[in-house]
Amino acid sequence: MKVRFAASAAVVATAVAGSLLTVAPAAQAAGGVSIHRVYYNSPGTDNRSNTSLNAEWVQLYNSSTAAISLTNWKLKDRAGWTYTFSGTIGAKGYVTVHTGRGSNTAGHRYWGRAAYVWNNDGDTAYLRKASGTLVDSCAWGSTGSSKYC
Repeated sequence: MKVRFAASAAVVATAVAGSLLTVAPAAQAAGGVSIHRVYYNSPGTDNRSNTSLNAEWVQLYNSSTAAISLTNWKLKDRAGWTYTFSGTIGAKGYVTVHTGRGSNTAGHRYWGRAAYVWNNDGDTAYLRKASGTLVDSCAWGSTGSSKYC
């Protein structure tokens, strides 16, 4: 009886360990791109200067251990203003999308707009894959200047 019980326990332990090994890689792969922070109310007077426009931004974070292509992903607000990405976001990296004009780099992208996108009195940022699948969203109300999502 003890031998049969010990053998059964060993089979169960092996099965459990095997299933844990198959679950672990999936858990690591669960990381991805998300909206990290939105700075929707740029400091100072909203005078539509390029400096003021670029102080309004959305920051994405890639929590995975691999670079992810953002090509044709879209960042939108409730009104439908849309920024379309190109390029990649590095592993454990950040990309900040500024509303105004500037020269794109790996960590900073520029929408090129002459008007604000993110409403100070409440709005939502939506991040969608090229297929249209919602990746993440971040909503805020009428208080404060920025939100960590």
